[in-house]
Amino acid sequence: MDGLCDISTNLLTERLKSLEQDGLVRRRTLLPPAASVVYELTPVGLALEKTLLELGKWGSQFMPPMDEESHFLHPGSYALTPKTFFRAEEAKGVNESYELHIDNEILSFRIQDGELRVRQGETARPDVRLYASMANYMALLGGALEAGDALAKGLIRVEGDLEALRRFLALCRLPETIGG
Repeated sequence: MDGLCDISTNLLTERLKSLEQDGLVRRRTLLPPAASVVYELTPVGLALEKTLLELGKWGSQFMPPMDEESHFLHPGSYALTPKTFFRAEEAKGVNESYELHIDNEILSFRIQDGELRVRQGETARPDVRLYASMANYMALLGGALEAGDALAKGLIRVEGDLEALRRFLALCRLPETIGG
């Protein structure tokens, strides 16, 4: 609900029920202490990922340049952005995990020998943790901001291996047509 602008609770509930009936998502309750209801993709829903990533690549050509006046969505809306532009061939032999604290959201990424996995929430013992605003994170991904410079200027905070962060950004960098 937080990541969706201008959608009523009733409409969201209706859409989730429809997706559940179609077999794309399943509803489950987390164990205590959370005990929250969550929705997760089924294998049928997960099968759409490749198509959605390709649609994201195609749609990226219509994105306006990112600057200080850009309006960003909720950080979770950008969870798949690195995966959309991930350079799998260049990531062969890389085995690292990354925890990104973007505004009030935590996204975790794991590169394992050319494959990128994404999930929301913390990860155990990441190689690097990045703390950044949405604007600075997108500037890093777009190449408009270099990690070392951003760190020196106090725009981001990094815990762990700065070179691991640089590798992640290089392997997931947005095309030059976006962001600049």
